[in-house]
Amino acid sequence: MRLHIFYLLLLALAFPVSAPIAQADTITLGTAAPFAVLAGSTVTNTGPSVIDGDLGVSPGTAITGFPPGSVTAPGTINDANAAAMQAQNDVTTAYNALAGLSATSTLTGTNLGGLTLTPGVYFFASSAQLTGTLTLNAEGDPNAVWVFQVGSALTTASNSAVSIENPGLNDALFWQIGSSATLGTDTDFAGNLIALSSITLNTGATDNCGRVLARNGAVTLDDNTISIGCANVSGESGSGGLSGGTSGSSGGGTTGVPEPSTLALVGCGIVGLLILRRHA
Repeated sequence: MRLHIFYLLLLALAFPVSAPIAQADTITLGTAAPFAVLAGSTVTNTGPSVIDGDLGVSPGTAITGFPPGSVTAPGTINDANAAAMQAQNDVTTAYNALAGLSATSTLTGTNLGGLTLTPGVYFFASSAQLTGTLTLNAEGDPNAVWVFQVGSALTTASNSAVSIENPGLNDALFWQIGSSATLGTDTDFAGNLIALSSITLNTGATDNCGRVLARNGAVTLDDNTISIGCANVSGESGSGGLSGGTSGSSGGGTTGVPEPSTLALVGCGIVGLLILRRHA
């Protein structure tokens, strides 16, 4: 009897309720994945901004400042067309999925600058501030996922940065913003910035591995670089713009490699079943 109880406990451990970070692995950008910039109302640009990926707006129709801004081929400009409309629908789906994740840590009132964070779901009940450098340590996990849930606004100070250490092949980084986001002058940002309202990038701010996606409001640019290719971010060129390892051109954005812990648990479950059969 004790032996059977032991193996039943083993099976329970092998098939646990999904943890929040495992749930985050299922987040997809869908048809929004090829977009580096997407706005709900308008996209306004000043100066020689470079967009590496698609640029779009929907349901608004105004895209101004291109040129002098440029969209790197094979990226295209999608002005209130079917592609932009569907991308916005998929952004809404991703936004709601991100907002629905259970937090692994609450950081309300904590400045992100100076922190080193491992993969997880980080919650701010109200606004979030980044002053200095936020370090994200993937610890070599091939499927590292970070999600930041911000109740209202995200603001970064000038010359702030998001740095990723020990990156994996399929890393994902999402910022779910309850109102608007503002990246300060010369901020070196990373990840998929998804805001309910507007997103403003001040002069020289960059997101060299991610996207700027505003659901309802405007995206305002000023001599910025936004890239889904991650060519300038070490170890992340295969991460699909930090969307989980799926190339933006494929329209995907989910993690496809099982977590090592998941494989181990499944293995334990199989062994447990075999032993139970043997002692039946």
